[in-house]
Amino acid sequence: MLSQRELFFSHLAQTSFEPLALEIVEASGVCLKDKNGKTYIDLISGISVSNIGHRHPKVVEAIRLQTDKYLHLMVYGEYIQSPQVLLASKIASLLPETLSNVFFVNSGSEANDGALKLARKYTGRSEILSCVNAYHGSTFGALSAIGCADYKKWFAPLVPGFSNIRFGNMEDISLITDKTAAVLIEPVQGEAGVRTASKEYWTALQEQCKATGTLIIADEVQTGFGRTGKMFGFEFAGFTPDIITLAKGMGGGMPIGAFVASKEMMNCLANNPILSHITTFGGHPVSAAAALACINVITEEHLTDDISRKSEIIVSFLKDIKGVKEIRAAGFLIAVEFESFEINKKIIDTAITNGVIGDWFLFCDNSLRIAPPLNITDDELSTALNIIKKSIQSIL
Repeated sequence: MLSQRELFFSHLAQTSFEPLALEIVEASGVCLKDKNGKTYIDLISGISVSNIGHRHPKVVEAIRLQTDKYLHLMVYGEYIQSPQVLLASKIASLLPETLSNVFFVNSGSEANDGALKLARKYTGRSEILSCVNAYHGSTFGALSAIGCADYKKWFAPLVPGFSNIRFGNMEDISLITDKTAAVLIEPVQGEAGVRTASKEYWTALQEQCKATGTLIIADEVQTGFGRTGKMFGFEFAGFTPDIITLAKGMGGGMPIGAFVASKEMMNCLANNPILSHITTFGGHPVSAAAALACINVITEEHLTDDISRKSEIIVSFLKDIKGVKEIRAAGFLIAVEFESFEINKKIIDTAITNGVIGDWFLFCDNSLRIAPPLNITDDELSTALNIIKKSIQSIL
């Protein structure tokens, strides 16, 4: 009889030839446990998904209660389903009044695809600008917006009409014209290795978009729901988007995404043609119930209030360790830069062996990703940081 590991490599399509291949049998709070009983501190939150840790009791209870009622009923948007209604209302209550209408999907890629369709249909324009080294997802629309030619060239031809500008570069703002439907942009660039832009940049970007009738789509898939120390990354950056895309930390560990805009804007998807954008499983009631519970934990327990302090603990602890070139932080989205990918990968692998899970960034592979659950305790954080320090020192 084949082992789980053998079945994994035989029947699950691989995304790399060197997957971590940890055989996890249990997860709770900030910890994962493998089949041998070894415990790991998840210092990346499943890539910014488990913002309130794994299997939070309130999320698990919300899932249980919803499964006692109903699962899938009908394609999204046809029936009035309490989990969707309550979740949409909650999300709208956390956003500016102009962002009041929610379209639920299944993932961040789908959220960005939906937002791009909405922008083109609403403006009647086709040009989309996104940023160099931006990551927006793997479906064809989202992939077309990715700002790395080497990453996407193998899938050409992609969706036409996409171009890149440099993130935070004031000169490139002039490339936004009355032909531009939207600028798709991350409030903090994630896979570029945690890059931020100045307040002046965001002000100039918003003014240029307003002057040209261009929409701003904020990709909050990774920065949303407390990751930066604010509920949403655009608050950290200091601008107001026309459309916002959400996923990852929204679902408390369940798959769900959304794009949010004004009612007026979203109405254009309801006609010419009718059902301009549809999804079967978007806003699945179990995922929606879990997401509402997750957001309530973040808001009711004020989890964002302590992120700045804990982020500074991480930066202060690691910045003077030999071999650390730079640390870039936006709340609990942190990049620790080393000389090369080879060094970074050895540190990551060593840390995992020592019981802490880290990762690297897609377009900044010489930087260690640190993105803990928002509710990690000081003691848990101290344990994880000491393991990282030990791992770095064993390599350098």
